[in-house]
Amino acid sequence: MTAVDPPVTHYRALPPEQPPSLLEDEMLARWTDENILARTLEAREGRENFVFFEGPPTANGKPGIHHVFSRTIKDLFCRYRVMKGYRVLRKAGWDTHGLPVEIEVEKQLGISGKQQIEEIGVERFNQLCRESVWRYRTDWERLSARIGYWLDYDDAYVTLTNDYVESVWWALATLHSQDLLYRGHKILPYCPRCGTALSDHEVKQGYEDVRDPSVYIALELKAESGMRNSGEHTSASRIPHSRRVLVWTTTPWTLVSNVALAVKPELTYIELVRRERESEGTIILAEARAAAVLGDDWTDRWDIVQRMLGAALDGVRYHRPLDWVPYGEGKHELIVSESFVSYED
Repeated sequence: MTAVDPPVTHYRALPPEQPPSLLEDEMLARWTDENILARTLEAREGRENFVFFEGPPTANGKPGIHHVFSRTIKDLFCRYRVMKGYRVLRKAGWDTHGLPVEIEVEKQLGISGKQQIEEIGVERFNQLCRESVWRYRTDWERLSARIGYWLDYDDAYVTLTNDYVESVWWALATLHSQDLLYRGHKILPYCPRCGTALSDHEVKQGYEDVRDPSVYIALELKAESGMRNSGEHTSASRIPHSRRVLVWTTTPWTLVSNVALAVKPELTYIELVRRERESEGTIILAEARAAAVLGDDWTDRWDIVQRMLGAALDGVRYHRPLDWVPYGEGKHELIVSESFVSYED
């Protein structure tokens, strides 16, 4: 047998003084000139499809380095699937709605809030939003090409188009026809400035720490409520008719819809009466928080009527703080024992 020498591949020498970026630019230009993305699809014609939908960016803001990181991870999945033999369809997309778009236009107009938007006119405001979302489109496409992130921008999906909106309605209708949708209740953040509910993503935009007021409120126990005797009575005969549970909350807006009060079942609570003012009634609070709430010298001004575990308060009824809206079905104005309650604050 005659040995056959393997073919020799000759690579051109690279001048040492040539910046590495020039080699990258040359490769990127070659990909564009030869339409490499389309050729990868042609090479896999007839193979099983793997469809990748780009989590769409909002084009009214410039891309940043964090987008390079996230797109690098996305690209790994697509290239891996290509190596596994799939025909990988990389569908680009544009997110053209949402609070970031509206806020950007508000800044341009020098306005703030739903009322001023309505004064300008919702139709005109929508048109300005439609124009705003494409402001940095070229920057996004240039970034994608520069980092070698292949996407089909010629057939991108756009969330403001009728085709996209109707596809969402089709999906919902299909789910409904299969009894996969149900009506329920969900608590959402609400923005009084915007006059709309917000998603978690929108709430996190522009997050900043601020000083916010908290509220102490005393909720009066209902006369028919009785507490289980599971603690130490110091002076039970001094328990007056008026008995209140002291509550601290950093979300005072929830008091309007308050239906229950949670206590820690294994935590010790104390019922106190103020000396010289016994006619005012008693207050109940966690013993571990007495000094922080009433002052280090609280024992000089208050007497302990009784001690009890939080479990003894379970099921006790109280009067709601604000009687503004009617209750729906179910129990309400009820003390419940829950393990998540903390006595650190």
